[in-house]
Amino acid sequence: MIRLMMILFSMVATVLMGIGVVIVLSIGKGTWQPISIAAAIGFVLAIPVSWYAAKQMIGKFSA
Repeated sequence: MIRLMMILFSMVATVLMGIGVVIVLSIGKGTWQPISIAAAIGFVLAIPVSWYAAKQMIGKFSA
């Protein structure tokens, strides 16, 4: 499951970090600090999201 989680993590982290950066830019906070914080939050949130998705995929395909 770890292998699948790492593959999903690379995609999920990219998407969540991008969403965070777009939100920060759209509200007008275009400096480096809010952009970095939004990207870091997306990176950290991607860990449980990718773990949950991998768990669901393993459960669905193994049965």
